Amino acid sequence: MKKKLLYAAIAIGVIHLAGCKKEDLEPVPTNVVSDLSAFDSEVRIVGQVNAIYATIKNAGMYGGRYQIFNDIRGGDFQNDRTNVVTGFDVWNYTPSNSSGNSVLAVWARAYYAINLANVFLAGMDSKGASVVGDAKANNFRAEARFVRAMSYYALLQLYARPFWDGNGSKPGVPLRLTPNTGSGNYDLARSTVAEVYTQILADLDYAEQNLPTNYTTAALNTTRAHKNTAIAFKTRVYLAMQRYSDVITEANKIVSAAAPFTAPSGVAHALQANVATLYTNYTTTESILSMPFSDVEAPGTQNQLGYYYGSAAMNGGNGEYSLLSTGIISNTGWKETDARRGLIVTSGGKQYLNKYPKAAPFTDWAPVIRYPEVLLSLAEAITRSTNTVDARAIALLNAVRQRSDATTTFVAGDFASSEDLANAILTERRIEFLGEGLAGQDLTRLGLALPAKPGVSAVQPTQQEYIWPISSTELLLNSLCEDN
Repeated sequence: MKKKLLYAAIAIGVIHLAGCKKEDLEPVPTNVVSDLSAFDSEVRIVGQVNAIYATIKNAGMYGGRYQIFNDIRGGDFQNDRTNVVTGFDVWNYTPSNSSGNSVLAVWARAYYAINLANVFLAGMDSKGASVVGDAKANNFRAEARFVRAMSYYALLQLYARPFWDGNGSKPGVPLRLTPNTGSGNYDLARSTVAEVYTQILADLDYAEQNLPTNYTTAALNTTRAHKNTAIAFKTRVYLAMQRYSDVITEANKIVSAAAPFTAPSGVAHALQANVATLYTNYTTTESILSMPFSDVEAPGTQNQLGYYYGSAAMNGGNGEYSLLSTGIISNTGWKETDARRGLIVTSGGKQYLNKYPKAAPFTDWAPVIRYPEVLLSLAEAITRSTNTVDARAIALLNAVRQRSDATTTFVAGDFASSEDLANAILTERRIEFLGEGLAGQDLTRLGLALPAKPGVSAVQPTQQEYIWPISSTELLLNSLCEDN
């Protein structure tokens, strides 16, 4: 059977025209742009950059479902609908190669974004740089490479063994770095986890060097990558690799030496005084990167964060996932007076997360990375690399806790060992980023079991279910790609 094109090739609004003198017979419509002229002007080039961002904003990726899938692989949410369309199989650790709304969707969307980036990078090399000049060309290349890095990172977290298993020697995903612009042979074996991480870090290093320090508006600083965005994302990547000294090096670029912790250069990242502000004002300096939505550009039915986590009485949501009574909300150290408890609402006898309060079409912005993640990642890296109850690590932990709970101050005497401090930092991450997509990643990067839930047994790190199977579409069309 003739192979079909697996990955869409050219950025939104760009088409490929083939044939001799075809333009004489079929003129290019005025509302599309030929790939022959897609790099003729800066306006067209910027349009392609925006298209690359729009691709990862798709609800199948960082627009919502990627966060949700990682949330519900943890132990803090209860599935109330048993609907495979909205992640029941992910919640109970049973997705298959052909699970359309999870395994297939994330794989396809990630590689679509990767290919758009590859097509764009090739176009900039062949023509675009001569149109906009080297400085702008490198800026635009950096944005494309940043998105490519985000996409490969997302794939590794779900479809590959964690880095700690064999120091990255296990199969990762196919590492595609050249554009697909037509039908052809797409056979490509999976690179190792370490090889894919190496490319991710190369893309992020390039992004840091070539992205602007900031943009002209707070909205652009939150929705478009700048230098500090790349640095922040590197802390996440290095943490996943357990390269703690590198986490410290990167985080120190955007975290001051002492409290109050702020970014000393670039966008002035800092914690906001009130945590609730972040879920109504999406463009504060705490939100390093978010995916924006509006009534004109909504996430799409059964994809929205508010739809999943809100009840009908709260925001018209579908109540797909309430908060598990034995999860983080049962933690006695999380005081009732903590402001983050105010983001939990009781409705119909169940407790729901209310970080995404907008009613239909549920246009809450989807958070990707916030400044307190960098602070807690730095605290954890210091603790695990020094094996001590470090004063700065405690100060970083206190900064996040005391923003919402001024009555709690952690001191060295609270921790009998560095492991106790590391566990407290992990608990703080569960509280602070509840419903923001870090739970599953935090479990697998540390080799912790996927927790037992009502009617669902725990999954140990050695079990096959610990990671997702490879997309059946990839296995069908790529004979060199092997399943997990």
